[in-house]
Amino acid sequence: MLRSNRDKQQSYEFVSIEDLVPSDHMLRKIDKYIDFSFIFEKVRPLYCEDNGRPAVDPVVLFKMIYLGYFYGIRSERQLEREIQTNLAYRWFLGFGLSDRIPDHSTIRWNRRTRFKDTTIFQDIFDEIVLQAVSHRMVGVRVLISDSTHVKVNANKHKYTREQVKENTKSYLDELNAAVEADRRTNGKKPLKPREEVNEDKEIKVSTTDPDSGYMVREGKPEGFFYLDHRTVDVNFNLITDVFVTPGNVHDSVPYLDRLDRQVERFDFKVEAIALDSGYLTAPICKGLEKRKIFGVIAHRRLHPTQGLYHKHEFTYDAERNLYVCPQGQELFYRTTDRDGYRHYASDPKQCATCPMLDKCTRSQNKRKVVTRHIWEEGKEQVRLNRLSKSGKKLYRKRKETIERSFADAKQLHGFRYCRLRGLRNATEQALMTAAVQNMKKIALHLERRAMQG
Repeated sequence: MLRSNRDKQQSYEFVSIEDLVPSDHMLRKIDKYIDFSFIFEKVRPLYCEDNGRPAVDPVVLFKMIYLGYFYGIRSERQLEREIQTNLAYRWFLGFGLSDRIPDHSTIRWNRRTRFKDTTIFQDIFDEIVLQAVSHRMVGVRVLISDSTHVKVNANKHKYTREQVKENTKSYLDELNAAVEADRRTNGKKPLKPREEVNEDKEIKVSTTDPDSGYMVREGKPEGFFYLDHRTVDVNFNLITDVFVTPGNVHDSVPYLDRLDRQVERFDFKVEAIALDSGYLTAPICKGLEKRKIFGVIAHRRLHPTQGLYHKHEFTYDAERNLYVCPQGQELFYRTTDRDGYRHYASDPKQCATCPMLDKCTRSQNKRKVVTRHIWEEGKEQVRLNRLSKSGKKLYRKRKETIERSFADAKQLHGFRYCRLRGLRNATEQALMTAAVQNMKKIALHLERRAMQG
């Protein structure tokens, strides 16, 4: 017999919202294992103690924001509608079946006004990391870093061209000191150090989102993007650092500062790191050597002039401070330039009679010049680390950790595109996305541990 259920839509039942949410629902695990009480104290200075209308509970407010990132809900208006109809969302927020849900404009006003120009989102992310540390889910010894591009809400064809002064060397003071010491060791007069290195550079600036950067990378889409520079701990793939830059900022630029930030903020005892080839620069290798960190960085494919000897075919003699070419001629030290490169030059008289001259150099004066950075030893040590057994094992962890973390953020949490415009908003989205990813890992791990114990 056919039967219609439409009449039940108007029926009244005595039910508890607690009974309507499945016992194994993810939000139950989040509510059980994540301590949100710290939020109240973090935001207390941003509220008036004795004036104005009663505010929405800040813990509830941030839980609403978390729901948007947990389930990839891009719109605050849509988030309000989802909470109204989803029993699990209501239960997570502490609302009953008939309670009124805070308006979407409340979330927007707090984000744009109360929390503007504060560190609240960074503070909340840090607190979640500290909770992971307290549960012994962060090993603090081995970290893996990389960056991913996030598409901005802007047309790549709408832009202006601007000339900018770009400071290209944040490590300039250290480099100047090293250059002066090297020239002194080799009997050269000191160069007058430059206080800064500024280069005129023409860039594209989006008329829609001027904070973003125009990215042009081999194998990557071209257009206006932000870059999410992320670091994960190798143990449970917990995200320990998030930093957003425009898409035209090189990966290596913020890395050492962010590494130091984690050491200072969380008291990490970093012993080893794994990085992609974009981080294979002399300053980073020197910085890792200075910090006594075992660095494994992917090999960067070079594109030397076809038909000529490669640089690695010239042998460096550290004791005598010279290079030896494949034909046995010695290239002697000449000078050290401002950028920190030593120049080693051959004897043009010997080169002129060399049968392999065409494979060595095409210079008019028949002189071969090989350069070597004064911090080259750090890069060579990183290469040896990469080829070692432990280095290969560590680098294989990249695709299991950082790459998976990015894929999870984009596929499940709506991080493929920026929700809002501006660097501040992109940073907020990156931090909150990483925070909910960490919450899920913490809750799932503690749940498994409780079932096993």
